[in-house]
Parts: sequence; structure tokens; C-alpha cells
Amino acid sequence: MLYYCIFERMNSADIATVKSLLEQPQQIVIVPHKNPDGDAIGSCLGLANFLIKIGQKATVVSPNDYPKFLKWIPGNERILNFERENTQAKKAIREATLIFTLDFNQLSRTGQMESYLTEAEADFIMIDHHQQPDTYAKVTYSDVSMSSTCEMVYNFIEAYGGSSKINAEIATCLYTGIMTDTGSFKYRSTTSQTHRVIAELIDKGADNMLIHQQIYDTNSPSRLHLLGAALNNLVILKAYHTAYITLSQEELDKHQFSKGDTEGFVNYGLTLEGIVFAVIFIENKEEGIIKISFRSTGDFSVNEFARKHFNGGGHTNAAGGRSDISLSETTKHFEQLLPEYENQLTS
Repeated sequence: MLYYCIFERMNSADIATVKSLLEQPQQIVIVPHKNPDGDAIGSCLGLANFLIKIGQKATVVSPNDYPKFLKWIPGNERILNFERENTQAKKAIREATLIFTLDFNQLSRTGQMESYLTEAEADFIMIDHHQQPDTYAKVTYSDVSMSSTCEMVYNFIEAYGGSSKINAEIATCLYTGIMTDTGSFKYRSTTSQTHRVIAELIDKGADNMLIHQQIYDTNSPSRLHLLGAALNNLVILKAYHTAYITLSQEELDKHQFSKGDTEGFVNYGLTLEGIVFAVIFIENKEEGIIKISFRSTGDFSVNEFARKHFNGGGHTNAAGGRSDISLSETTKHFEQLLPEYENQLTS
């Protein structure tokens, strides 16, 4: 595969490469990471809707299912679930002439899809805001300073000259991803430019109040009970300004866990006075792993922590990881690591 260019800002030379590809009819597949969140789904559907408006054929292939609270987003019916619609998804990847990968920068983040993407003959375009991108794409738009991949897709469309094509559906997709990946605009990555983009999306038809209701105001009794169980398991380690939550498979099953139900639980630790490092450990017996989410405030890099100790990574203040040992062994190992970071966590 030809490795072409990596750029942090859209410019005329960079976008010319993309335009040369899109001047021809393409069979386009757009891929989010496994267990896609609001930014992944919003960016994929926002880009798909745009590409269709400029005359291309575009299909989103998700590695697996995603939360119910994202399934109202415009264009959701175009998504193929690789696990559930395997034959169609493989056919789409095999026949693709151009593949966009959004909100991740390593093909391993697609789980079982990785081998099929590696074997694909299509050119790749990556749009992502995570650290340390791989070099599998012909064109890589990587900018770790961005609030979200959805903000980057907006920049991509604008640089392409397609701003006039952004309608209410595209605006809704992109607003959703920016809102969710910025914690409703409260994270450090939310810049004045992010707010300018949001203003443009509202002007284009994104209904901010409705989007917020769809994402955050759809609790079920079982999810609230699960949150209660999670908070009951909260452990506070004052000496290290750290708090963590655990959820066992038994607790998940007891409260009828559905994908997406634990979204945002990790952030409760950071609401405690003096806490700068918050973690949630979630047992997944089907995959045989402990799924981990890390959050921090200030300069403590959970990206570096997750990469070094838990086979993960992400952003400075938000990252994910995994453990292959038991839940109790994982939390014990985690606690044993903290003295190494005492100065960073208490300074």
C-alpha cells in the first residue's frame, strides 16, 4: 500500500489528494472502532451523509453493536454490524475502493475486522484525534489537539469546499459527536473554535436540546440501579488523589446490562473534591477481560498510564485499557502501581 501523507491541519495540498480520489466514483466504506461511542458513530454518519450528497456511495461498517441511545442518529439505517451482518459487511469491505477509518488510528481497534481491512485492496483515509497513529493509510489527518473526530470531519468538509452541503442531518451527526466527546463542552479540548463549529452546526439545523435529550435523558430503571451498584463499589485512595469503581459480571447481569449502560460512570470519581485520577473496571466474562476506562484532570496523562500498564491508550485526560487477569487481581495490580505516580498525582 502507498503511504502518502500525514497532516495535522487541512491545507490545499492535502485536500487536493483527497479530491483526486473523490473526483471518481468510489465504493466507500467508513469504519469506526470496536464498541463505537457518540463521536465514532456521529463522525461516520456525518461523513457518510456528506459523501452521499456529493454523489458517492458510502456504507458504514461497525465492528460490533453500539448503544441504543445512538441509534436515532440520521443515517443509522445505513450501518452494517460486522458481527450480525457478517456476509454483507465482508462483501462491502472486499468491494470497497476507498475506506475511511474514523476515531481510531490502529486497525487492531476494529477487533475481528482487522484481518479483512488489512487484506483490503482499497486506499485508506484516516481521520482521528488520538495519539501515535499507525501508517496504514494513504492519507492521514491526525490532530490530537482536536476536541473530537466530528470536529475534524467538519474541518474536512469545509476544506473540501462542501460547507454548503451540510444540512440538518449532517449537522445533527457532527453535533452529537462533539457534544459527547467533550463531556457536553466541559473538557480542556473544547476550544473557542469548537464553539464556533457548534454555532455553525446549530445554524445548519442541529437541534441542541433534542440531541441532549436523546443522549442523556433516556435512562432505564435498570441502568439507574446499575449506577447505584457502581457507586456503592467506589474506592477512594486519598493519598494518591485517586478513585475507582468496579463492576463484576454478576452485577451487570443482575441489573440487565445493555451496551452503553456504563457510559459516563467513570466521571463520577472526578466529581469528588481532591480527586484527579478516576478509573472504572468492568468485568467482561464473554471476552475474558476486564475493560478499563481512565479519566484525569490537569496534567496527569492517563494515555501514558494506559499504554504502559494496561494495553490501551487514548488522550491525555481520557483513555481506555484492558486486563487479562481477574477483577480483584487487576485492582490489586492497579493499586500497587500508584506509588510510582505519587508525585504526579499529588503535585
